[in-house]
Parts: sequence; C-alpha cells; structure tokens
Amino acid sequence: MKDIFGKALLDYFSGDFTVNIVTSTNISDDDELPLAYLFREYKDMSKLEQKALHLAKGKVLDVGCGAGSHSLYLQNKGLDVKAIDVSEGAVEVTQKRGVKNASLTSILDETETFDTILLMMNGTGIFQELSKTPHYLKHLKSLLNPDGQILIDSTDIKYMYEDDDGGYWQDMHANYYGELDYLLSYKGEEAPLTTWLYLDFNTLLTACKSVGLNCELVMEGEHYDYLARIF
Repeated sequence: MKDIFGKALLDYFSGDFTVNIVTSTNISDDDELPLAYLFREYKDMSKLEQKALHLAKGKVLDVGCGAGSHSLYLQNKGLDVKAIDVSEGAVEVTQKRGVKNASLTSILDETETFDTILLMMNGTGIFQELSKTPHYLKHLKSLLNPDGQILIDSTDIKYMYEDDDGGYWQDMHANYYGELDYLLSYKGEEAPLTTWLYLDFNTLLTACKSVGLNCELVMEGEHYDYLARIF
C-alpha cells in the first residue's frame, strides 16, 4: 500500500517542502492539510489537545502518532511513551524527531498495557465504521492497566448536512452520518480510499456502555468537537 502520508511527512522533515497534503470526503471538497500543522509545538495545539496532554499520566500509548508531536511533548515531560502508527514514514519521522519508542503497529495488534491511551486528531477515525466501534473499544479496554484511561477526541459533523434553511439533508437510509469516505493525495499521488469515522459524543457514550466502559465529556471545543475520557 502506498504510504502517501508518510512520504509527505518525510519530505517536510527533510526540508523538501513544496506542497501540502490534500484531503477530501464524499461530502466535502478538496481541503489542504498544512504539513507544518503536523509538526506543531504544544503552544500551537488546540485547547482540547492541550487538555488531553495535561490529563495524560503514567505509561502512555499514542495511537496514530503521525509526526510524533504529542509523544514528543509527553516524553519531554518525563512520561514513558510508546508511539504507534500504520504509516512507516510517520514512524520514521517520529523516531528522527527523538521519540525513543515508536513502532509500526496497528492498534488491533498492540498487546502491551498502559495507564493512558491517547487517540487525538479525531481519534474515533480509526474505528472506520460505527458497527466496528465496539470491537475497537473492547480491544482498547484490554490494553488498560487498572485505573487506566482512554483520552479521545472527535467532532459531531451533523452541521455539515445543514442546509440554508436550518434543516438537514441526511439520507435516513444511509449508514451513520459520521462515516465518511476519505481520500488523501500528495504531489499527484492518491492514497487508497478509506473510511473515516466521526462520532458525536452521545453515540460514543452508548458504544462505551455496550462494552462495559464509562465515558465522560471532558471538554467541548469551538466547532462541534470534544474531548472524552473513557475508563
């Protein structure tokens, strides 16, 4: 599989920056994802991210670490951090930036246990579909130490279906409205089409209860986004 995301991160890290990543979904047009944003420092992160990093404790698993910005911050605070991603390029960049423990690993293949599991930048995205969410949550639960926690963010994208009159144009016969077809491209190359899941908080809460997990709303962001703590 083409590692378009990893190639972009490696290019930026090595100074070969000419264009940004372009993303699109089945309900939105092309949008640029600035590569510099993926290398941001704590002071440039959103309040939700800063809150999650403040709450992180003990041994931490950073799922979908990207360029390793969250892992690097927590490691510099003295926490024991493991960063994982399915992008080989992302893991290489994370290692080169100084994260001591970065691994090319899918979350479903992870077997260690942790005090904090961090899933940021729409962490529910890795669940792909609403129907798969309980399966992922069960596995995440198995990776928690006693009194461990999962810190996860997402966005209720219902607003994207709102029309000019304030009504909604959702197809009631379609799948959950937060399941999006997601396409990423970089320098004329396209990554394989994937499914990316945005979960509203109440739906996440229901899914957590179904597998014996508690879920609390920690903080709401400025644009329908939120941070949740699962335990």
